[in-house]
Amino acid sequence: MPNRRSILSRAERDALFAIPADPTEIARIYAFDADDLALIRTRRTPGNQLGLALHLGLLRAPGFGWRDTEQIPDALISWIAELIGVPPDCLAAYTPRPASRSDHRAIAMGHLDLRPFIRSDYGPAKAAAAQAAFGTDSGRRIMSALLDWCRNARLVLPSTDTLERIVIAGRAQARREAAERVIGQLMPRHIEALDDLLIMNPDLGSTRLAWLRDILASPSPDNLLAILDRRRFVQEITLPGTLGDGVHPDRMAKFAREGGVAPAYHLSDYGPRRRRATLAAQVRDLEIALSDAAIEMFEKLIGAVFTRSRRSKEQKFHASANQVGKLMRLFDDTIGAIQTAVDEDRDPFDVIQDTVGWWTLLKVRGQVSALGELAAEDPLIAASRRYTYLRRFVPAFLDAFDFHSANAGKSLLCAIDLLRDHNSTGKRKLPDDRPMPFPARHWRRLIEEVEGAPGRHRYETAVVSTLRDRLRAGDVWVQGTRSYRRFDAYLLPSDAARNILADTGLEMDARLWLERRRADLDARLTRLERHLKGDRLEGVRLQAGRLSITPLEPETPPEATALDRRIDAMMPVIRITDLLWQVATETGFLDAFRDLRTGRAPENPGAVLAAILAGATNLGLERMARASSGVTYSQINWASTWYLRPETYAAALTRIIDAHHAHPFTRVWDDIGTSSSDGQFFPSGRRSGEINAKYGPDPGLKIYSFLSGQYGSFASNVIGATTGEAPHVLDGLLGNAAAFTPAEHYTDTGGVSDHVFALFMLLGLCFVPRIRDFPDRKLACFRRPGNWPGVAPLLGKPINEDVITENWDDILRLTASIKTGAVRPSDMLRKLGAYRQQNRLHLALGEIGRIERTLFMIDWLEDPTLRRRCQGGLNKGEARHSLADAVFAHSQGRIHDRRPEAQQNRAAALNLVIAAIIFWNTRQIASAVDQLRSTEVSIDENLLRHVSPLGWVHIILTGNYFWDRHHEMTTSLGGVVTKTRAKR
Repeated sequence: MPNRRSILSRAERDALFAIPADPTEIARIYAFDADDLALIRTRRTPGNQLGLALHLGLLRAPGFGWRDTEQIPDALISWIAELIGVPPDCLAAYTPRPASRSDHRAIAMGHLDLRPFIRSDYGPAKAAAAQAAFGTDSGRRIMSALLDWCRNARLVLPSTDTLERIVIAGRAQARREAAERVIGQLMPRHIEALDDLLIMNPDLGSTRLAWLRDILASPSPDNLLAILDRRRFVQEITLPGTLGDGVHPDRMAKFAREGGVAPAYHLSDYGPRRRRATLAAQVRDLEIALSDAAIEMFEKLIGAVFTRSRRSKEQKFHASANQVGKLMRLFDDTIGAIQTAVDEDRDPFDVIQDTVGWWTLLKVRGQVSALGELAAEDPLIAASRRYTYLRRFVPAFLDAFDFHSANAGKSLLCAIDLLRDHNSTGKRKLPDDRPMPFPARHWRRLIEEVEGAPGRHRYETAVVSTLRDRLRAGDVWVQGTRSYRRFDAYLLPSDAARNILADTGLEMDARLWLERRRADLDARLTRLERHLKGDRLEGVRLQAGRLSITPLEPETPPEATALDRRIDAMMPVIRITDLLWQVATETGFLDAFRDLRTGRAPENPGAVLAAILAGATNLGLERMARASSGVTYSQINWASTWYLRPETYAAALTRIIDAHHAHPFTRVWDDIGTSSSDGQFFPSGRRSGEINAKYGPDPGLKIYSFLSGQYGSFASNVIGATTGEAPHVLDGLLGNAAAFTPAEHYTDTGGVSDHVFALFMLLGLCFVPRIRDFPDRKLACFRRPGNWPGVAPLLGKPINEDVITENWDDILRLTASIKTGAVRPSDMLRKLGAYRQQNRLHLALGEIGRIERTLFMIDWLEDPTLRRRCQGGLNKGEARHSLADAVFAHSQGRIHDRRPEAQQNRAAALNLVIAAIIFWNTRQIASAVDQLRSTEVSIDENLLRHVSPLGWVHIILTGNYFWDRHHEMTTSLGGVVTKTRAKR
């Protein structure tokens, strides 16, 4: 581990300061021009020539020169010796007196116009570091800027310790200056209000800051009102709107993040300047977070009203099933009686009277009418019956926010103003010319057909429902939020988008793109028609206008199963604690967990690992502390507070995944670069999850995870149990930092939508889903289906080319915004899909997706190998779910966290531990295979791809956790397996 004061990890220090040993890097960095060679040749002996050449090279890169205690890589010596035409071994004769060696260094410095770093350079160097730290706390970024400054100033680099001291001092100066700028914008009343946040409030039983941070997540009217109360309190502090001007946004975000996790007692220990700047940034961030939380809860509450109304209607239908059956039989008898009367030329009324009974029909008339009204009842009418429930929170919500909209939404804003006026004045009667901003046109009729209170109830329900939909879509927005801004504000400008996409190969002209896709799709449909007619597609038949696809047979041979069991029996038994220590030693992932305040690596890495495992196993911090040796609860809690964040989890996971993918054995499993994703359901507490009947009656949530074809578990996101998976497919592919871009990505039907197909193509990715209802999906075409009579039953309506052309510029803006990470794909797809009447951009994306889905479906029909690859990739993901269940075993695998941030951190911990297990297993499997081969056992390479690194029987996941044994761990995982266990 780096020393306590180090702000750089071992890998970062090597990248910045180490002499390269890789021949490719050496060839790129070290070269001599004619003047250099002329200087070198002024030395008489080959040894002195090589010595001077090394001085020149090392003064250029890394920039320290040849230090006395430094070991120069043989590869560099050989390269430079070859450049100047002397034998490498002549360096052995380079043993001049220290004075001569100093002379050579001075000669090289003079030739390069360099001078040594002296005391007077410290101030300017610190200023350069402070300037670099203006917007970042990253030690590597600041150090890189400092090194650039030294080189531009023609300075020989001082020692690494000196450089790190300068970086630390510069960063501290940048923090002080930023804090002073924030404090300089505050008035005495602001400072007093901020200081009061840390004082214990007897009425609350906590400090005001703790109360503000407790953003309730469970949707209910009372919780929404509580969030609005907190937001109102924050707004009454009235921080200046210019707060943070002159301070880098990243620095303000850093203050806010620190204020968001630091306990009140810890903030009280800060100096006044730092404490108040941190609190000010936190309060401003809290106002945004509370606004987002309130609107999100409003969305859920209004949505729940309509959902419950629909469920109530469905329950009434189910309850009346017997009654409906009797009425339908009576109706059938009545029709039969009328038919008899017609056939026998008799009076229908007489026949009905004789067979059914006229009074029997009249008696059920009320039942028929009631069932008819129930069937025809609009959700608005049912929802408006919950008007009293809506009144518990709607007036306060409407008063709390200032809504904005483009011209098309002005009618809705007028309707909101009307409701506000009625709420404040107590008016009951709505004016005759009230705004009707409803996309469902029949709602106007439903509102106008009743008067008095029922009409008011329907109107107000319709207004808040429309407001909910427009907020979700971005048609109506609120200033000072993150998730509810104007839709256009999320997209990059057109010129910037085109510049970003210029080198991606995506066609900038919509007409040219359509022309090429038209030619391609026409040719593919013609070929498909010919292949189906000739029965040339393996496992595919077209019968009576419907496709039939033969399911794939399992392709794991018995020999592969036997080999898997043999290797499994060779896996050494290991505690999960020891496994994590070994993987940390091998990959350095612990260096990624940096203190939020100082940016330093953890002083107690065992506590960090314990906190990670507490989340991954669902054990929790307190129970982990009770089961642990070598760490205490306070240490684990401290590590969880200051080191475990989404960005540190992501950085640590990247190190494991990159190390895993770099292992040669992983090529056995996948050599083309594939990945898959799938959602896994976890039960939760009733207040922190959603009920999805697919998974039973218990509430829960899903963790949507991503797995490479080489078994690298490279991303995971928490989504709602009832949330569609399709919008989230791209989040993990684009939002992870691992050096991995798959050639193909597999999902099951839940991840499929035409819009996802479109975005995959636009982003240069390949989408290969397994579609359950494949035969029911219509293929797209540019011309009339009659042009391909052999496949006409498979074709849907022609592509709407005009809508694609009209919206191509916005499509490019959306693509570039997603590609650069300015927005998350799922957020944009959710907003576009929130329109009751399809947004034109949403429609255009759907048409592009129909084209891409059709091309994929033809590939699927024509290529059985593609079908097998997809099946294999999804099988890997399902096996990963089993490992996740085994690790996440405590508390019955139930997630009790209510806050989304806590849920996401728990999912990140689980994924990190899974990735570590897979990495460790891979190394051990490779060692086992080497051992088998060393005993002259012949192993077929094709069988190895069926051997999985997802086993866990040999890993002791529960029991006591020993965190003080890391000194016993070996520094390599590549040794021969010596400990074995019995077969399962």
